[in-house]
Amino acid sequence: MLQNTGKLAGCTLFITGASRGIGKAIALKAARDGANIVIAAKTAEPHPKLPGTIYTAADEVEAAGGKALPCIVDIRDEQQIGAAVQKAVETFGGIDILVNNASAISLTGTLETPMKKVDLMLGINLRGTYLTSKTVIPHLLKSRSPHILNLSPPLNLNPVWFKNHTAYTMAKYGMSMCVLGMAEEFRGQIAVNALWPKTAIQTAAMDMLGGDGVGKQCRKADIIADAAYAILSKPKDYTGHFLVDEDVLKAHGVMDFDQYAVQPGHPLLPDFFLDEAPETLVKQLEEHGAKPAFKPSSSSSSSTPHSGGPIESTFDVIREVINEDVVKSTQGIYRFDLSGEHTGVWFLDLKSGSGTAGEGEPPSKADVVMMMDSSDFSKMFSGNLKPTMAFMSGKLRIKGDMALAIKLEKLMSRMNKAKL
Repeated sequence: MLQNTGKLAGCTLFITGASRGIGKAIALKAARDGANIVIAAKTAEPHPKLPGTIYTAADEVEAAGGKALPCIVDIRDEQQIGAAVQKAVETFGGIDILVNNASAISLTGTLETPMKKVDLMLGINLRGTYLTSKTVIPHLLKSRSPHILNLSPPLNLNPVWFKNHTAYTMAKYGMSMCVLGMAEEFRGQIAVNALWPKTAIQTAAMDMLGGDGVGKQCRKADIIADAAYAILSKPKDYTGHFLVDEDVLKAHGVMDFDQYAVQPGHPLLPDFFLDEAPETLVKQLEEHGAKPAFKPSSSSSSSTPHSGGPIESTFDVIREVINEDVVKSTQGIYRFDLSGEHTGVWFLDLKSGSGTAGEGEPPSKADVVMMMDSSDFSKMFSGNLKPTMAFMSGKLRIKGDMALAIKLEKLMSRMNKAKL
């Protein structure tokens, strides 16, 4: 486990959906530092199927060494959010950290999803996150170490994550788009980041979705709590990142991940929206009698990379333009997975030295992976296709740090003016 350092002592965290699961785990981790926790959730009376209420969670926070303020809050209700925020400020003198954890899920197709469910997911995931952030931000601006952390995934436009549960994906990506926008809007004032688990996390929701036996394929919510703690302990200039729990903890020296497993040694279920192994996710769900929420795209295939004339020519120009100043202002490693006529993997290292670029895998793990047709790649670097337009039209899929992806667009603009 990641050790507590005391950095959150005296801080006030406003956590939505903190009566159970991941939200409560984050609350308890911060409470061990002596933090103040506002438990903003709906469950005031025991639920017949779901454990915990805002009051039992408050008792656990107090027992862990923190101070708790349980608030009955439906984050779709502007008045309830406003009242809870005001009460938090009156009780603790301000708010330092907002954790947007509350979420609703329905892994159903378009025709099978009632509008009541669509409204619920958009109302909680997207609107609720935006509303809570909007209400808390004026108080965060007064904090010395303000953070917003959304429990939401990297923005991945691979159609496999849309086709069988479009409404859920739209709602969940809405939370991620809040990160993308607010990180830039409040850069230098508030750290705004997203955190997502690499594997499934054992929660009441997961038990309902996955069926019998799914628990042993999960990790405990402690892994998310530890990763969140590491992020929230950073300065406010650490912003605009779409982070995965395991990567965060590896960067902090954690190498033993069996300690987080529900059943150490058992194969783990990869989470949604991460493209490491969607076929494995389907297989493992079916092995345990659960209905998978998606099927991998039949068009997915692996190809052996090979050099292509126009791609190599583009990289010749890139190598001429990059320098230490570009590296210093960018600080990112990019991987390009190209399909079409000139299939292959290429990289651009703008993180060390004077920068390097070429064919093959990057020298270390990429911060951003861009997937597109090779012809669109050439158009993009020659200035004939803006990355934002390629992204919006679905021609470009991006995994990783969206803020760095945006930086690359600015870099392309400078490169085109200079050379292309």
